Amino acid sequence: MTQNTETPQETLNIEALKNDTEFQDNVRLLEKEMQEQNSIAKGYQLLDIKLAMEEDEETINEIFTFIVNRAFDVLSEYLTEHKKFNLADPEEYATARAIYEHGIQRYSEKDMKGAKEIFLVLHYQIEDPEIHEAMIIHAAAVMEGIGFETFIDEFADVTHLDPEDPKSIFITEFVQPNDMIMAMWGHHMAAGKKELEVLDQDSKK
Repeated sequence: MTQNTETPQETLNIEALKNDTEFQDNVRLLEKEMQEQNSIAKGYQLLDIKLAMEEDEETINEIFTFIVNRAFDVLSEYLTEHKKFNLADPEEYATARAIYEHGIQRYSEKDMKGAKEIFLVLHYQIEDPEIHEAMIIHAAAVMEGIGFETFIDEFADVTHLDPEDPKSIFITEFVQPNDMIMAMWGHHMAAGKKELEVLDQDSKK
């Protein structure tokens, strides 16, 4: 049996919010803004609220589906326009986050081809040096045939994650130094970058 770790006060607060008219009006307004603005950032805000409120699975899935579908629509637009993600912009950060989380999901579900393609395109789209480099390492791990659990347990270093840093959603630190990993999987990285050459060629047309 799973032990309930919530205090009575925490449970009371959730129930109180469910019956708080002003709070519920604000949630409905947020949902309306998400739809009207096609905002992924607002989608994440709404998702966090719904998860905290323990909404039903169908509602959670609808919001998550909106986030992922919109993120890939934006990605397609940016690739066509040869525009990179600016992670300082909340909406563009949320877009990159959604694509990354989808890539991690693909990886955890053993869809190695899908995960590799997502990590490669994020490497191409994100200019932040730390994340840019980390994404090619993700892709190389997939190309090496490293399983998701092994990648998390033996390669990723998540011991120094700062919950206050929005970039912490991306795994950017590894047990071994990056240059050592890049030397070890350099052939995969070269192959991955070659796959991305078609995007560079398109941008020069």
